[in-house]
Amino acid sequence: MSSIRINVAEQKLYLIDDRGSVSAEYAVSTSRYGTGNENGSEKTPLGLHRVKQKIGGAMPINMVFVGREPKGTLQECIEQGIELPQDVITSRILWLEGMEPGRNQGGYVDSCNRYIYIHGTSEEDKIGTPASIGCIRMRNQDVIDLSRQVDIGTEVLIEDV
Repeated sequence: MSSIRINVAEQKLYLIDDRGSVSAEYAVSTSRYGTGNENGSEKTPLGLHRVKQKIGGAMPINMVFVGREPKGTLQECIEQGIELPQDVITSRILWLEGMEPGRNQGGYVDSCNRYIYIHGTSEEDKIGTPASIGCIRMRNQDVIDLSRQVDIGTEVLIEDV
């Protein structure tokens, strides 16, 4: 099974094939507040995670999700005057679950309960620089491509090296 490695210092996501080779590389945007695992910190959590859930597989590019529910494409939401959250989540969601008890799993540091995702964004111009409020943002076409290549249970290592 493939795995994902996210390098916060580089603002890059690497898809690693089952032989350990990089099969794809994507620019990302992690938290503007740096790294940290605490609930409410709005920081990107470090450590070993896995994909808990994939959301949006049949949806069109730029579909806006609020509470993991589709609300319409970004253009439709703007035209209809739908109030959008601070960090607009678009196209696909890979919901992450921490695998390290006490670091990113359980209690006050639980990545899943913090709703940490890999997701598309309405601010593609900020990809490559830290700009999120904890999640890992990707360009919309990139997150669609990534979502097609990974399964639920895929390991995700987030490191700041």
